[in-house]
Amino acid sequence: MKRILFFLVCSVLLTVTVEAQRYAIVDTKYILDKMPDYKEAQKKLDQFSIQWQKEVDDKQAILDKMYRDFEAEQVMLSEELKKKREDELFVREKELRDLQRRRFGFEGDLFKKRQELVKPIQDKVYNAIQKIAVARSFDFILDKSEGITVIFADPKLDRSEDVLRELGVK
Repeated sequence: MKRILFFLVCSVLLTVTVEAQRYAIVDTKYILDKMPDYKEAQKKLDQFSIQWQKEVDDKQAILDKMYRDFEAEQVMLSEELKKKREDELFVREKELRDLQRRRFGFEGDLFKKRQELVKPIQDKVYNAIQKIAVARSFDFILDKSEGITVIFADPKLDRSEDVLRELGVK
């Protein structure tokens, strides 16, 4: 009898615990893709990226030409001139690597521009999600875009449209 009562109490507690946890799923990539501000910021980032990549490509083309010229003239150069040209090639190659790192590396110009243009929009979405979570008493909200693996998500749990409405985007 005690055993049956124990299992009955455990079952009731488990059911209450499971029902007490409220959660939702959002797709921040979907939300961001629907926001005009985000699209505009992404367009600006792409323009900066293209401009900076052209700068890197131009320097690479100059360096490649210098290498070809050096290879063609190497036979006719004295040891001193060879050394001088090799040093110049080394310096130019280092400058190119530094430029690539400065533009596209970790915490480079592109990273900083992304922080400047996209982060405020992401913060706006996060705040809207947080507002919905508090207002509707969700225990947690999962983001099903990038990073978190969701094997199955019931579409009725997706609150992405609610976030868009909260942001005034349609």
